[in-house]
Amino acid sequence: MEFRTPFLLLLIPFVIPILVWMYTRQRPPTFIFSSVQILKGLRVTWKMRLRHLPFLLRIFVVLLFIVALSGPRKPLAENKAFFDGIDIVLLVDTSTSMAAEDFTINGKQANRLEAIKNVVRDFVDKRKGDRIALISFAALPYTVCPLTTDHGWLQENLARINFGMMEDGTAIGSAIASGANRLRFVEGKSKVIILLTDGINNRGKMDPLKAAEAAQALGVRIYTIGAGTLGEAPYPVTDIFGRRGYQNVPVEIDEDTLKAIAQMTGGQYFRATDTASLKAIYEQIDKMEKVKFEEHGYQQYEEFFSIVLFAALLILLLEVLLSRTLFLKIP
Repeated sequence: MEFRTPFLLLLIPFVIPILVWMYTRQRPPTFIFSSVQILKGLRVTWKMRLRHLPFLLRIFVVLLFIVALSGPRKPLAENKAFFDGIDIVLLVDTSTSMAAEDFTINGKQANRLEAIKNVVRDFVDKRKGDRIALISFAALPYTVCPLTTDHGWLQENLARINFGMMEDGTAIGSAIASGANRLRFVEGKSKVIILLTDGINNRGKMDPLKAAEAAQALGVRIYTIGAGTLGEAPYPVTDIFGRRGYQNVPVEIDEDTLKAIAQMTGGQYFRATDTASLKAIYEQIDKMEKVKFEEHGYQQYEEFFSIVLFAALLILLLEVLLSRTLFLKIP
């Protein structure tokens, strides 16, 4: 329990003695008798014993008024919260090659994009306090969500990324440049890009290694992930009669470039050949990237002003009723 304006409580040792002094200075009501002998033998009643009760109730009312004005309240939340937070940009390849179905979700065959969205969703949920951005890329990079701590909004944007949002292709260099630009003016202690792709850079004007050099100059660390099974992967196709089938296509990932990008920026390269390994990679990155920071928040309180004031008014009403009935003084 604490008070919004505790200095008002200092009025109590001054106000109460003044009220007592004023009460004792009052001349008690009297009757004039020719002799006090006729009063001898009268018993002292409970009314006489409690004759000061109305005054004591009034003193209590004054105390409660002062306490109410002091703003009694109880804190409901801590003023500071500590999180392990960094600034992260997620780069997700959405080229049509990501439609290959060599991953699984809940035991069912799924394409690479759906699998990565499922894993990234869990990754984001764990990163309390992080500012995270999401960029999808094919022939061009597209900022799906800028840096934000509103992970609910980020998850909504993650759910809507799909194939065909832009011209097909794999512009790894342009994607890295876009992600680094998002972190360019960030003053956080740690800036990270997590790049996932299943192909080779074949679009865009920016060379991946040149883009990595620029990211390194900005203090950005890049983790690269090559997604795709070893050898060939089943790719969905539709024949001229509209029948759906699968065609095995070779998995071609430029691992040398991805390794060089990670090494140059102080990151690490991973190869995800299935959903389990993909999930393990993001869990490993989650453990590797931890920086503690302090977040200042608004304090929340439960206020007791109205409760104390209501109690004071009830006691005041009781005091008035007793003074006008049981303890009525004549004259």
